[in-house]
This record gives sequence, structure tokens and C-alpha cells, in this order.
Amino acid sequence: MVLTLDENQLKLVLEKLDSVRLELLRLRAMLLVEEELSEKEKEELDEALEESKEGSGKNLEILVKELG
Repeated sequence: MVLTLDENQLKLVLEKLDSVRLELLRLRAMLLVEEELSEKEKEELDEALEESKEGSGKNLEILVKELG
């Protein structure tokens, strides 16, 4: 199956993926209350929260690298 997206549609998809990523980090933090987060996890959560506040997203190349 081939899917073609224009620039606006791609931006919307990436914004949704960022929202999902942020929500997963929040849920993980809530579920792991008893477990201390590593420094890297704390930094990732802080970064995701800051990105959410700023309304910024990830570059497609970075997202592809993260997701494999």
C-alpha cells in the first residue's frame, strides 16, 4: 500500500506522533511511581513537556532515526 502525504498532512501526522510520544512518557512516569526514573528518562520527559508547551515538534529525520 502506498500512501502519499502533502506537507500539511505530514506535519499533522508528525504532530500527532509527538502527542502520542508525550502521552506515553506521561503514562510511563505515572505507572512507574515506585521506580525512580533514570537521568536520561527525566531529561526525555522534561524535553517532551517543553516541546509540548512550545508547540514544537521533531524533525522527520530525527523521528525516523528514533523509530527505526
